[in-house]
Amino acid sequence: MMNRIWSAAFGKPRNVVALLLLAVAAILHGRAAAVDLPDPRDMERSLAEAAVVVQVVEPHLSTADRPVPVQYRGWPAERILDRWLGQAWRATGAEIEFRALDGYVSRIPAERFGQYRAYLVFERPGHPTFSVDNRLQNEKNVALGPWYLVWDNLRNPELRVEGGTFWPYQVKQVWLATARLDALLPAGTAAQHAKTAALAQKYCLSCHQVNGYGGDKWPINLAERVKSLSRPAFLQWVLRPDLARPGTSMPGLPDTMPTDQRAALADKLYDYLMTVPVVR
Repeated sequence: MMNRIWSAAFGKPRNVVALLLLAVAAILHGRAAAVDLPDPRDMERSLAEAAVVVQVVEPHLSTADRPVPVQYRGWPAERILDRWLGQAWRATGAEIEFRALDGYVSRIPAERFGQYRAYLVFERPGHPTFSVDNRLQNEKNVALGPWYLVWDNLRNPELRVEGGTFWPYQVKQVWLATARLDALLPAGTAAQHAKTAALAQKYCLSCHQVNGYGGDKWPINLAERVKSLSRPAFLQWVLRPDLARPGTSMPGLPDTMPTDQRAALADKLYDYLMTVPVVR
């Protein structure tokens, strides 16, 4: 049904009624239909404005001591989200899902786009390919297209400690979804873990899941899997995955964090995942 609404509504460009229909559908159903982002040429026609060049510190190339600036070309993420999701994505508590070609899903609170400037980019000017080396995943020349979400961490340097968190690449689709705290904090879960649940969402659930909430790249239920691990085994898994499983492409928690903060986060995640009940 949602796909029929989308196709019918967007038969004409700049159809304001279509945006309203999509917004109402999102509110009534909790999720809008998946939107396949167009290619850059069609995006430019749709937005009626030229792409801009933005410079960021590229987290996949940088370390805490060696920031690597890179230029990309694209459009402000807010402009694209307004165009394809209407105003519904700006609702309090809304989440935007950025879905990659390989099943990676980055769920980002809508409020973050009001705090920090983000861009959906499609090109790396002056570079022969739209790609990057991902040092934490032991991967070279990783294709970033069709779209890559980047954040202005030059204007907001505090974002650099997050590493590549919330920097999804190979993005093909965007969705509008409501937060599902019931999956991350089912009834009976101590309220004291609410903040850590949000951290698990931020750092773990783009690839993994908790009770059905998360990404599809490696969709194990962490609420179940972690209960079979000792604390030392879990800490090695999230702090030094290369030692836990040599050759893995799984990144650890961002090494741009201060060491003590990173270790404390790993402990909190273990306590949370040991506490949250498994929901089948």
